[in-house]
Amino acid sequence: MAKVAFIGLGVMGYPMAGHLVKHGHQVTVYNRTESKAKQWASEYDGRYEITPKAAAQGQDIVFMCVGNDDDIRQVTLGDTGVLAGMQAGTILVDHTTASADVAREIAVAANALDIGFMDAPVSGGQAGAENGVLTVMAGGDQVTFDRAKPVIDAYARCVELLGEVGAGQLTKMVNQICIAGVVQGLSEGLHFARSAGLDGEKVVEVISKGAAQSWQMENRYQTMWQGEYNLGFAVDWMRKDLGIALEEARRNGSHLPLTALVDQFYSEVQAIGGSRWDTSSLLAKLEKNRG
Repeated sequence: MAKVAFIGLGVMGYPMAGHLVKHGHQVTVYNRTESKAKQWASEYDGRYEITPKAAAQGQDIVFMCVGNDDDIRQVTLGDTGVLAGMQAGTILVDHTTASADVAREIAVAANALDIGFMDAPVSGGQAGAENGVLTVMAGGDQVTFDRAKPVIDAYARCVELLGEVGAGQLTKMVNQICIAGVVQGLSEGLHFARSAGLDGEKVVEVISKGAAQSWQMENRYQTMWQGEYNLGFAVDWMRKDLGIALEEARRNGSHLPLTALVDQFYSEVQAIGGSRWDTSSLLAKLEKNRG
């Protein structure tokens, strides 16, 4: 079993680090809010440290799952960052959904210290993290991937290497682009069904047996129909992710008109107080406009 550190104990990182313990790994954690680290250490009989550097010292692999590009730099670089505490020959894995640029930036800093680096954003949401069935999209070299994957398997059902550093983040952008369109389509379908006086549950029971079926439909239509939007991944975070994808698209020349439109719709959800609602809340905007 490995000696590992986990940096960032949000709704994703907290259970991910817990799964590492359950699979027999020796885990040390760090979290910006120390009380959350203390809580985790008490729950899982683990250790916590008060700086990323201290948490990373003596570990075989350091995992991170924080908020954005700036958060990654804060916990990675500088005198108290994880790279200052890691030894040559160890591995740094970043599960944050961030830009491909910051992945490449951290890889350069890590490689200069003979530390392997892999960008490895995840999909599956809070439920996937809690149940240990995340999908992990990795960018890096094969040697680093082969060493890290058996440990990542503690909280993932699918771990794939997509290419060199940055490929994981680019793949996660594709993931979010696809989700945005599906959620908007489902929202419009349910909105139409309600406006037409149809029984939403019966409608979905029928159409989910055909080509309209999707994960979003199977897992979110009931709560959407009931106006419940407290199921995990927040609108604020989705807008961050879509913003990263749209910025990358401007650089690589791809055209994302639907993604840009759905991002605007999410801004309207924020405007009606839905910043912390989950991403299925696109229906709330349509229902509000319906009056």
